[in-house]
Amino acid sequence: MEWFTNVMPSVLIGLVLAVIVFLIIRSKIRERKRGGCSCGCPGCSGTCPHSAGSNIKQHEEKRDEIK
Repeated sequence: MEWFTNVMPSVLIGLVLAVIVFLIIRSKIRERKRGGCSCGCPGCSGTCPHSAGSNIKQHEEKRDEIK
């Protein structure tokens, strides 16, 4: 029982940190799915240079302009 009381604070801190990391990762994934680039731009539509999808959108717009 003494071992359990000595280890319990470390286990609780580890669990809290694991939950925080999980929530951060989940929010970033949800932000990406909504089209944001997770660069911190307020109201980002994913067209800023930080967004991986911005290059695809730019190429599609150029292709549409040519047609």
